Amino acid sequence: MYNILFQGKRNKKLFWLPAIAPLVSVILSTFIVYIFKADKNGVNIVKHVKKGLNPSSVHQLQLNGEHVGEAAKIGLISAVIALTEAMAVGRSFASIKGYQLDGNKEMLAMGCGNIAGSLTSCYVATGSFSRTAVNFSARCQSSISNIVMAVTVILCLELFTRLLYYTPMAILASIILSALPGLIDIREACYIWKVDKVDFLACIGAFFGVLFVSVETGLIVAVSISFAKIVIQSIRPGIEVLGRIPTTEAFCDVSQYPMATSTPGILVIRISSGSLCFANANVVRERILKWVTEEDGLKETQTTKGRVQAVILEMTNLMNVDTSGIIVLEELHKRLLSRGIKFCMVNPRWLVIHKLKVAHFVDKIGKEWVFLTVAEAVDACLSYKFADP
Repeated sequence: MYNILFQGKRNKKLFWLPAIAPLVSVILSTFIVYIFKADKNGVNIVKHVKKGLNPSSVHQLQLNGEHVGEAAKIGLISAVIALTEAMAVGRSFASIKGYQLDGNKEMLAMGCGNIAGSLTSCYVATGSFSRTAVNFSARCQSSISNIVMAVTVILCLELFTRLLYYTPMAILASIILSALPGLIDIREACYIWKVDKVDFLACIGAFFGVLFVSVETGLIVAVSISFAKIVIQSIRPGIEVLGRIPTTEAFCDVSQYPMATSTPGILVIRISSGSLCFANANVVRERILKWVTEEDGLKETQTTKGRVQAVILEMTNLMNVDTSGIIVLEELHKRLLSRGIKFCMVNPRWLVIHKLKVAHFVDKIGKEWVFLTVAEAVDACLSYKFADP
């Protein structure tokens, strides 16, 4: 069947071959198994398929039984796995075909389908990988294919269930497997390896998990690795020392821009993390204090006015701060104040400054030491430095 699909892709005149290949394969394999009695020699077949559509089972619904809580828990887990699997499969084919997939609409459609199906004791509906693979192989372009497929399934259940008895399971598996080569993109894997090694690890973990165990295992492995990456990044936030670009008012990371120069006696630090929380607040405090100590150590032979006298915390990238982060800022302010070092903040976001005001931290450092730009803060610190006797 794979050769038929390959020939159909190479020759546009043979576009109809991929469309009929699955059906022809099922008919021929079923006929061969029936003629040669291959099922008696170890070939697995579909066997009996119940005829007709499921009858209504509304009267069997029980919402007050002793097993309702357990069923709800199992249903919630099944829904999460089903939605994740459907989105993973759908996005794989969407990336190949070049269209967008709306997760909210997918979740709504699956929910409505399962609610309707529960009234007739249907199997839990997900984004079927097998039917998607068949549609992909047949080059279907619109949702009309789903309507045709649904009508075909209904007709088969009503009229042709007896003909499916000898259909081998292997041919059904081959229909799905025939679409797999198009989902494996070696170039994309190499690209992920070059861009981000951890993302590549998640990609490989998901691939081998699905290949050797199950879709659920592959998804769990990928999600676990991605979650571990997020945790590590939150624990080790980006903290940069800033310097002024000559002849400008711009302050940039001195490690990225070697031409950036630090202002004597003033340490400008930027927090690049989106959140200052319990996971990373202590790391931020210790690193800032370490930089202050190192700056003081380098200038221990100089006068007091050559030592660090002000620390400016640039908070433009900081989107949120929790109580642990506020406590750490208070401790940092006390430690710096005990050394005679002024502490000020630059451009905190609305949510951040609101929490700092509620916690009275702004009152402790002084409202006049909260600035809009780093340049303004540096000028104010220089004025304070020279005014200090």
